[in-house]
Amino acid sequence: MAYKIKNKDFFFKVNHNSDTPKYQQLIDAINYSITNNEFSIGDALPSVNSICKTCQLSRDTVFKAYSILKEQDVIKSVPNKGYYVAIKIMKVLLVLDTFKAYKEVLYHSFINNLPKNIITDVQFHHYNFENFKTIINNSKGKYYKYIVMNFNHKEIPSVISVIDNDKLLLIDWDINREAHNNFVFQDFGKSVYEILSESADLFKKYKAIHFIYPTFTNHPEETVLAFKKFCKAFHFDYKIITNAKDLNIEKGIAYMSVSDRVLGRFLEQCRIQEFEPGVDVGFLSYNETPMKKFIYKGISVISTDFKALGTKAAEFITKGDGMQCYVPTKLILRDSL
Repeated sequence: MAYKIKNKDFFFKVNHNSDTPKYQQLIDAINYSITNNEFSIGDALPSVNSICKTCQLSRDTVFKAYSILKEQDVIKSVPNKGYYVAIKIMKVLLVLDTFKAYKEVLYHSFINNLPKNIITDVQFHHYNFENFKTIINNSKGKYYKYIVMNFNHKEIPSVISVIDNDKLLLIDWDINREAHNNFVFQDFGKSVYEILSESADLFKKYKAIHFIYPTFTNHPEETVLAFKKFCKAFHFDYKIITNAKDLNIEKGIAYMSVSDRVLGRFLEQCRIQEFEPGVDVGFLSYNETPMKKFIYKGISVISTDFKALGTKAAEFITKGDGMQCYVPTKLILRDSL
């Protein structure tokens, strides 16, 4: 449906078959129109009654949409006159791989460092290239900036080339990018080797180190290569376990894993065999989450600072400058090691 407002058209068509609530469809349509300069600050929105009549929506639905926009300071109301655009909205697309606890830290850090007039849409590619390609192609030209979590597929550079470089920031994994791309990455190889090397004394009370690197993980292999290099350089016996079902913990072994599912199996076996983590066996996890400092007297972790990663990504949005940087990776030492 099109509404004529001050020589401008506002287009809104209800999709009655969509899973998205109708009030949210209206919110999205208004935000989109503001983002694309179809509305300017001070422009009047269609009246509640006009949208109800033309789109056959209930008054409650339209009023709910306008109330939410008002709560978000996007619009304001003037008694007996109607609703008006209050701020210039800019929409940002955040594309993540999967939703995990540490990604939630990144997400909240990102949105909490953005001003109110920037709205973030979040989508997940789940390491599926066709899904990733669809997300990027469908979003072309619809967003002010694009924050995209990279992954290992040779056609990634071709897909993201449709986005202007000054609008695109790649985050997390330094793979399949062009030299000119903006990025905020963590290092999965060199940093891991340096951390393990600096912490070599922590492993000397164990007779071997076993790295559980399950086939289902999408964690970069650079970490495995860094682990092998460390073990050889410091003369530690080691083993790479790729089938998590083969994990049968032994006394005197230190374990390292990139999977929280494996951490659960490890702790369960510790309980059954009455092993004390950090005494009878060791465990070093990957990626800090808010709960790991509370689990079983604390789980030692190698992790980048996901809060800092989110903050840097928000800085790319707010400052508008080019960005190419790495967020440090560090060891958080707790009782499990």
